[in-house]
Amino acid sequence: MPAPTRPLKRSVRWLAALAVAAAIGAAAQPASAAGESPAVATFAGGCFWCVEEAFEKVPGVITAISGYTGGHVPNPTYQQVSHEDTGHAEAVRVTYDPARVSYEQLVDWFWRNIDPTQANGQFCDLGSSYRSVIFVHDEAQRKVAEATKQALQASGRFKQPIATQIATAGPFYAAEDYHQGYSKKNPYRYRFYKFNCGRAQRLEQIWGKPTPLPNVTQ
Repeated sequence: MPAPTRPLKRSVRWLAALAVAAAIGAAAQPASAAGESPAVATFAGGCFWCVEEAFEKVPGVITAISGYTGGHVPNPTYQQVSHEDTGHAEAVRVTYDPARVSYEQLVDWFWRNIDPTQANGQFCDLGSSYRSVIFVHDEAQRKVAEATKQALQASGRFKQPIATQIATAGPFYAAEDYHQGYSKKNPYRYRFYKFNCGRAQRLEQIWGKPTPLPNVTQ
């Protein structure tokens, strides 16, 4: 994500096959069942401003925090991460109520908000810090992530391979305060960045018109 004064960086509704639904169903419930909330999920999908904005409006999501994960340097700064020196990806830690929204629904929403075939970043943001990753917190989450990735590849929607990685979640470091809630605190700059990065345009090209939010328990 560009700092507020920096120039713009260089940056499914997929086929819900019955077999995949069965694979995800009984065996892949999130670690925190209903009544044991909150639960946690972590996603990297390029600019964390955009991923945070996508998840914070989902009913059942309690918090969506922008940060850094997947690297080897403790407490990295934005400058370190953006220079590709730490191995981290910009990511969002989602805390949610599994009684209202399931992990499967969050993963589905994640796919719809990225280009899963782009291996060198996301949209205009290029580099390993913008790679797309589902960071799983347990084996149940891993089964969901792997099953949905396989389903997406098998759907025939994409000619290219799915480049999104699935990795074990590790330490997560919250980003600097000015990154948190950026789309709300700086709506004009955020919309300018998002439009010029081509994110919404590419998502519509891949997935069609914007899809409704996950159908969750109110």
